[in-house]
Amino acid sequence: MHYNCLIVDDETELAQMTAEYFNMFDVSCCYVGSKAECFDFLKENTVDLILLDINLGDGTGFEICKKIREDMQLPILFISARQSDDDVLVALSIGGDDYVKKPYSLSILLAKVKVNLKRASQIKGMENISEDKGGHSDSALSLDEANMAAVVRGKKIALKAKEYALLACLYKHKNTIVKKEVLFDEVWGDAYFSDSTLNVHIRKLREKLEEDPNEPKLIKTVWGTGYCLEIQE
Repeated sequence: MHYNCLIVDDETELAQMTAEYFNMFDVSCCYVGSKAECFDFLKENTVDLILLDINLGDGTGFEICKKIREDMQLPILFISARQSDDDVLVALSIGGDDYVKKPYSLSILLAKVKVNLKRASQIKGMENISEDKGGHSDSALSLDEANMAAVVRGKKIALKAKEYALLACLYKHKNTIVKKEVLFDEVWGDAYFSDSTLNVHIRKLREKLEEDPNEPKLIKTVWGTGYCLEIQE
C-alpha cells in the first residue's frame, strides 16, 4: 500500500497518537517501533515522507536515514528528544530535511509535514526549468527534475530532495541574489528556520557540484544577504 507518512518511533503511544491525528487531517499515516520494522514496512509499502526518531531499541534513526538515502530521496524529518545542536547538524548532514524536537505540537508537526509533502509533490510535477531543444544545456549547470538530479559539465549528479529543492530555487533566480528569507520560504516554507540548516545544505550542494567547494564558482555567498547561483549562458 501507499501512505503519505511513516512514523518510526519506539514511543508507541506517541507514535499512535500522531498517526491518528494525521489521519484525521487526510494525511495517511502508519507507524512502526524499530529499525527492523521500518525496513520490513518499506519492503511491502511505499511512503512520501518519513518521521524518524533517533533512539530506537535495535539501532538509530541516523542508521536508517543513511540506508534510505542510498535508494530513495523522499523527505525525512527527524523527531527526537535529543536537544543538542550537534545532533541537529548530524541529522541534516546525513540527509535529514528537518529536525523537530520533542515534545512537539501535533498541529505544528502536521503543518511541517504538509509543507514537505507539498514541496516533494511540486518537485515531482514541476516542469523541467532547464528544458531546451535537446533536453541538454551548454551552460555549466542544468537540472534533471525527472531524476531529481543536477547536470554539471555533462555529468549527472543525484541530489537529496531538499538539496534539489534548494538548487531549483536558486536556479529559478539564477544570476541574481536570493535572500535567505526567500530560500527559507520557498524551500522550507518557514521564514524562521535556522541559518545553520541553510548553511549545511549549501555546503552539501557545493561538495557535490563545485570543482573546489572551498572556492565556489557556481553558488556564491553574498555575505549578510543570501546566495547567488552564477551560470554563464
